[in-house]
Amino acid sequence: MTPDPVEALVQASIRRSLRRGLGGVWVRGGWPTGGAVLAPNHHSWWDGYVLRELAWQTGTEARVLMAPRQLAHYPFLRRVGALGAGELRAAMRAARAGAWVVVFPEGALQPAGPPRELRPGAGWLARQAGVPLVPVALRVNLRGRPRPEAYLRFGAPTPAGALAGALARELAALDADLALGDPERPLAGYLQVCGAPLPDPARPGLASRLLARLTEGQ
Repeated sequence: MTPDPVEALVQASIRRSLRRGLGGVWVRGGWPTGGAVLAPNHHSWWDGYVLRELAWQTGTEARVLMAPRQLAHYPFLRRVGALGAGELRAAMRAARAGAWVVVFPEGALQPAGPPRELRPGAGWLARQAGVPLVPVALRVNLRGRPRPEAYLRFGAPTPAGALAGALARELAALDADLALGDPERPLAGYLQVCGAPLPDPARPGLASRLLARLTEGQ
């Protein structure tokens, strides 16, 4: 099949934005190896891009459900799997065919904190498609580096009725990891899937060493 040049262009643009805007993406927990509905919290502009990048990194097809008004502003995102929130048949077919379908059960971007009241769509879609429903905790935080870092924590598949509690527990665990971790180092137990390795804080980069040399004794 001939590659779609527009799709390749959109993919390259998203990945370039991630490289420039984030210091990296780290993941903990076992992500699904087949079709699934991913149900993450939605507290950052980067959330959809981060999950799409993880799908690319793992060679997984993905669809991300978006509010129709947002998709109307960014229609080119359809080329990399975006669907309108009402396109449930297309989402169901994708999940049954082995894709991740990302549904933000909070319904819209929310302030950082515990999950807000969840809508039932993610659970309904997973049940209808016959695929696992997976809670995903996601934080994009500015820590000890100039650019924010994205951390994801995948929970175990859960019944629809238990999603709120499962997502809250994973998010609380991720927040605890961030609160206790050294802000100048990646969190222990998390796998980096995107971004350059973080420099050793005890070994400044070349530019910093040159500036230190030039300003010695001043």
